[in-house]
Amino acid sequence: MELAEDSEVDDFPIDVEAISSRTDAVLGLSMGSTTRATMNRHLPGIAAELNRLLGEELGAEDDSEVRELVREGTRLIDLTNRPTAETPAFGAFIYLRDVALVTRRLLWIYTERNGLDAP
Repeated sequence: MELAEDSEVDDFPIDVEAISSRTDAVLGLSMGSTTRATMNRHLPGIAAELNRLLGEELGAEDDSEVRELVREGTRLIDLTNRPTAETPAFGAFIYLRDVALVTRRLLWIYTERNGLDAP
């Protein structure tokens, strides 16, 4: 019998190439030429990717560095920590980059643990 959790994971595998492309796009943004609207368009997708990676077995129980990354990722995706309309553009930009950087690092860990090609 298949568990609902297993079914969800099978239906939506981690797409290493797509996540890598998304993090590349975010990390390629420049503060001086990126509008707040552009940042707002990128944020939901990159946060969703981070959230998906946090749901994977990444070895946090055995590795303190991974555990710290998971803590940081969890803190970042908490809705109370996300930028609001009142957050200055600089704050939103830094937050978006932080999410992309943690996502990229967790993606690398995910690929290593699963014997996949690194992003």
